[in-house]
Amino acid sequence: MAKKKIGYIELYWRCPNCGGMNRGRDSFCVACGAPQPEDVEFEQIENAELIREQELIARAEAGADIHCAYCGTRNPATATQCSQCGSELEEGIRRQAGRVLGAYQPGEAAEVACPACGASNLATASNCAQCGAPLGRTTSQDQGEAASVGGEQRARRFSPVLLILGGLACLAVIAFFVLAGRTTTITGVVEEVAWERTIAIESYQPVEYSDWFDELPAGAENVSCEARVRSVESEPVPGAEEVCGTPYTVDKGSGFAEVVQDCEYQVYADYCSYTVMDWVETDTAVARGDDFNPYWPEPTLESGQRLGENRGESFSVVFAADGETYTYAPDTLEEFRQFSPGSRWNLDVNTFGTVVSVQP
Repeated sequence: MAKKKIGYIELYWRCPNCGGMNRGRDSFCVACGAPQPEDVEFEQIENAELIREQELIARAEAGADIHCAYCGTRNPATATQCSQCGSELEEGIRRQAGRVLGAYQPGEAAEVACPACGASNLATASNCAQCGAPLGRTTSQDQGEAASVGGEQRARRFSPVLLILGGLACLAVIAFFVLAGRTTTITGVVEEVAWERTIAIESYQPVEYSDWFDELPAGAENVSCEARVRSVESEPVPGAEEVCGTPYTVDKGSGFAEVVQDCEYQVYADYCSYTVMDWVETDTAVARGDDFNPYWPEPTLESGQRLGENRGESFSVVFAADGETYTYAPDTLEEFRQFSPGSRWNLDVNTFGTVVSVQP
């Protein structure tokens, strides 16, 4: 699939020292002044707006930030020397990037209540505008963790029932195969035999088919078409319909995330129903008998009919044993002719009364 870029949003990070939330661009906590740790994870807040400032967009596009290998100071991806100590950044530690943070929900930032004084603040604020206390907030990561916990609890609640049902199903399957494979040998006498042979009868008549317009055969009539998806491409194609999934955000490692969509491109074409004259099976000729000389049926054909290539034959032998009857189906005519009426055979019969094999 192609990735369609929608824009960028600024992320936030939670200070491990005081718990305050900070903008992704901030290298130090605005509440307590602690430096941003190298391993801190950026988070996405609810209803984050796409950034419009070109300076911030350029920073987001530049790639992951670099932490100085000597003093740990965070530097933008385009920097070559540490802004704090002046060291070369060739040996610096570049932040991880590419982590999917979750679905993107556009809109204005929501408001949160200050846990200290209760005053209302924008969710993007790091500190309460009234009392200055750090603001905690629900991020998409928090919601994902809560949903995950809830899912695990539901899974734990239902898993015993599923395990029991699965176990019973497995036992039933095992029991079936055990019983089917358990046989008893009895002596049976051939009571009767029967055979059947069939030949398809075809007629030449109008037949309805469906195909793409550019593949219609010559002589097609009653053509009726509608547009359908003929192929799905991973890259844009002229005239194709773009179909995109839910937008989601990808951590760029710079305090910003790229908002993207996975898109595919549906190519439409005319798919048509039509009629042409063709041979089609319309009837079946049948011959049956209770002897050992089967023959193929020879039906009287009407104008516009012919015998088809579809032929079939089947054989059956009925045994009498201990007051019960058992039916066996030989595979070939040669085998069938061995079962002369009155002859005795050893039958291997399974628990379900099916003849598994026979021996003279």
